[in-house]
Amino acid sequence: MKVLITGAAGFIGSHVAARLLDRGDEVIGVDDLNAYYDPTLKEARLARLRRYRAFVDVRADVADRQAQAELFARHKPARVVHLAAQAGVRYSLTNPQAYIDSNLVGFGNILEGCRQNGVGHLVYASSSSVYGANTTLPFSVHDNVDHPLSLYAATKKANELMAHTYSSLFGLPTTGLRFFTVYGPWGRPDMALFLFTRKILADEPIDVFNYGKHSRGFTYIDDIAEGVVRVLDKPAQPNPEWTGGAPDPATSRASYRIYNIGSDQATPLMRYIQLIEENVEKKAKLNLLPLQPGDVPDTCAEVEDLMHDVGYRPETPVETGVRNFVAWYREYYHC
Repeated sequence: MKVLITGAAGFIGSHVAARLLDRGDEVIGVDDLNAYYDPTLKEARLARLRRYRAFVDVRADVADRQAQAELFARHKPARVVHLAAQAGVRYSLTNPQAYIDSNLVGFGNILEGCRQNGVGHLVYASSSSVYGANTTLPFSVHDNVDHPLSLYAATKKANELMAHTYSSLFGLPTTGLRFFTVYGPWGRPDMALFLFTRKILADEPIDVFNYGKHSRGFTYIDDIAEGVVRVLDKPAQPNPEWTGGAPDPATSRASYRIYNIGSDQATPLMRYIQLIEENVEKKAKLNLLPLQPGDVPDTCAEVEDLMHDVGYRPETPVETGVRNFVAWYREYYHC
């Protein structure tokens, strides 16, 4: 199967690409290697993928309409995994245009590429941040999510709405995956595990927001990649029981689906820090700070739909995941 993956040089994208290549698929990997974080790390991820003969490496910005139209027309992918996006909640407070360009304009270009070229299934990244002001845990895909707390979250909710219109109007099967805090080897330098590990090893204080009272459904990267592939292999189907009188936000009369893909076990942030300390064998210097605008205090995923439909739920213990990340970090950075 020929699969186009946007954001192939990214944390999740590179892992999903490797998993598809390992099983014999052809992967068209698209990335613009932007400088939101160190492009050197992105290049290193791509270097691992270039070892596969079935990997095609493409430089293109998803917000470039002509480039995306030409890309789809040339490669004619059977399915698409759209992971390219401007990520980060706090960055959206100061750089909103980046989110509009990448997450809205870019997603529109991907939808059009799929529609015009007969793509059989589009799987795309949404986010647990769409739950916004919701406080009922675990978060359920069947709950209303109309109160985002950041522009990043709003763009991800918009992606779900845009996808539904293409499923409804044009018969494009679409599945949105609400990722919960993803971590592991080859991770993003702007994420807590990466930041904390680097600073603890350098004897620098770490910023701990909400005075450390956060909890998160930390989800290991291998669990995320496995879930993405399983969902990709099962195109979204209409829900024959869906009704406009009592609409289910996670399904539709159209070929449209939303899943949580994350840990259903919330881990306190302070426990997460403790695990890093144990693995780097150093104590952290904590700079306790108030809750930041746009942040959600607690996240935890309800994943019964994922389990029911594709037979999978994330299960890697956070103890194992943090240990694996620290081992990778020390090897990669020689420290």
